[in-house]
Amino acid sequence: MINEAMYTLGDEPSAIRELFAYGLARKAEIGEDAVFDFSIGNPSVPAPAAVKEAILELMEQDPVALHGYSPASGDPQVKQVIADSISRKFGVHATPAHLYLTAGAAAGLASSIAAVTHPGDEVIVISPYFPEYKTWIEAAGCNIVEVPAQVPSFQIDVEAVTAAITDKTAAVIINSPNNPVGAVYTRQNLEGLAAVLLAAEKRLEHPIYLISDEPYREITYGAEVPYVPGIYPRTIVCYSYSKSLSLPGERIGYIYASDTMPDGDQVAVAVAGAGRALGYVCAPVLQQKAIAKVVDEPSDVAAYAENRALLTEGLSALGYEYVQPDGAFYLWVKALEEDAQAFSDRAKEYELLLVPSDSFGCSGWVRISYCVSADTIKNAMPAFAALMESYKKE
Repeated sequence: MINEAMYTLGDEPSAIRELFAYGLARKAEIGEDAVFDFSIGNPSVPAPAAVKEAILELMEQDPVALHGYSPASGDPQVKQVIADSISRKFGVHATPAHLYLTAGAAAGLASSIAAVTHPGDEVIVISPYFPEYKTWIEAAGCNIVEVPAQVPSFQIDVEAVTAAITDKTAAVIINSPNNPVGAVYTRQNLEGLAAVLLAAEKRLEHPIYLISDEPYREITYGAEVPYVPGIYPRTIVCYSYSKSLSLPGERIGYIYASDTMPDGDQVAVAVAGAGRALGYVCAPVLQQKAIAKVVDEPSDVAAYAENRALLTEGLSALGYEYVQPDGAFYLWVKALEEDAQAFSDRAKEYELLLVPSDSFGCSGWVRISYCVSADTIKNAMPAFAALMESYKKE
């Protein structure tokens, strides 16, 4: 007999993926240019030329060796390159033994949660949050605890986190720059969180791990993105090259169990065990080797910055309310009614695909992904105007 929980997950795709699938079908019906698809975080900026050059260079190597397995945790030479890069960039001493290469940040998060929790534990998330956190937490047999962010800054509400910690708290997940809001947690905010977690560890006499989800680290507009392991020792970093190098479909990233944590060696081994148990072993080897050649390649955020300006200026002129994003490539926009799903459904009537906030853990907002072409944003403005006008007529 099939697993009913797994059937339910398969039968109810995420709101983001569902809207994205709808957009693909709608574009096939009425044309690509007639649909304004802001549903998914699929970078429109092409991967750097250095990525193509690295792959072409690798393709000249012995194909048997190139396409063979690496060790479960990743190619040792690639791990050394990444560890050296982390050390250079962030002024920490990163060792390759604490790295585990993964098929993107999703595999990293699922493995990290499984590595440091037990069934019945609680994992705190800051809402609004990426919806799949709930899936991975519950798959580990744990309970998700949603702590709303401060409004309107959408920084971590440290006092609320303090109140949410219980003797069952095993981990806290943070995401900065944030999906879906675009907020970047300040150093002061993170230091406040670190102080609370350290005090809770001492009081409860058990570790609390901070899982830092960082696929948008390089996509910022002038804001500092503090390196979390330098603030809270017991940090596990889940990183992906999907956004920084525009490689979402290649599924390559890593877990880094900070060398500063007291039990870092044990956590790194537990991460490897979780990867084994979940089947996340030997990340795509061609991509591992390619990343080693471009590990310090800078991200091109100019197009996203232009899109951010186009979108915010256009929506401001029409009277929409939103949170100014300091990072990532999402705009968190106040829905024109409390029911975000109803607002999203009405937007579809104008061929606007906007993700409702309900699956992100709150109501009354929509997420607009602006990693699209500038023309899509420009051409969508009459539709946004018509949508606004439809509410004014009521």
